[in-house]
Amino acid sequence: MEKENRVSITVIRRLPKYYRYLNDLLNKGINRISSQELSKMTGFTASQIRQDLNNFGGFGQQGYGYNVEDLHSQLGKILGLDKVYKSVIAGAGNLGQAIANYRGFQDAGFEVLSLFDKNPKLIGIKIRDIEIRDVDEMESFIKENGIEIGIITTPKESAQMIAEIFERSGIKGIWNFAPADIKVKEDIIVENVYLNESLFALSYFMNNKKDYVRRD
Repeated sequence: MEKENRVSITVIRRLPKYYRYLNDLLNKGINRISSQELSKMTGFTASQIRQDLNNFGGFGQQGYGYNVEDLHSQLGKILGLDKVYKSVIAGAGNLGQAIANYRGFQDAGFEVLSLFDKNPKLIGIKIRDIEIRDVDEMESFIKENGIEIGIITTPKESAQMIAEIFERSGIKGIWNFAPADIKVKEDIIVENVYLNESLFALSYFMNNKKDYVRRD
């Protein structure tokens, strides 16, 4: 049985940056770009860019480079950004409200349908027309509305409980901002964003510059 060839996680994590720069180029009306020019913008070598893109098929033409609009569109499909993802946010504090307020997520196809919280003072408030509901209603809301992505912005003490509600409800992916390692079944995709850990790493590198290597 042939072993399935998997794309490296490091390659996958570079794709959003390529997509962002291509979007900027489109907004500037630029139609064509070479791997060398893209290298100067992104900080990756031209060879690395070509290797990364070759994982998904040949997009460029020798002597021409890349068609910006076509490559942007193809990367959007690879990233799944040609779909609409219905989402909910558990935790309507400052971070949850900030995410709900950010229109960039909706423009990219991530539609937040509701926030949920246990604080009675927040229930019924709307954030950019997105209503905050009681967390007790969350499981039924997810099931009734076909929600695919659950976003956790609660304190760490509540994160696992929320994750279990998401799991029961049929959520396919979790974006976890709580400083806790949640446990769910393996077929649920979990992307953790530990803000404190990133800040602590910044603090370390500011005090140990010799160890710092640019990753972007």
